[in-house]
Amino acid sequence: MPREYDEKRDFIRVEVDCPIVFRADGSTEAETGKVRNLSGRGMMFIAQRELPVESYLEVVVQPENDLTPPLHARVRVVRVARPRRGEGFEIGAVIQEMLDE
Repeated sequence: MPREYDEKRDFIRVEVDCPIVFRADGSTEAETGKVRNLSGRGMMFIAQRELPVESYLEVVVQPENDLTPPLHARVRVVRVARPRRGEGFEIGAVIQEMLDE
């Protein structure tokens, strides 16, 4: 299917709005946020605190429908920004490996 725009990414981003649970490597403390977009390579989510770039997280994304399976992965934080709407920090992360449930 030809694209109507000049997409420079290897994977198309899909806009979503679903919960994410994540924890930093070596931590037992789980935190929550909201995923805003997903692709075959990574994701962008909103967290309430700033996370260090180059840190690793274990994430579980639980879609709010039964048709889409949950995503359980280890990711690397590659970008952090404060969103304009003041709702936390935008965290850009690249999927490093998929994990078993």
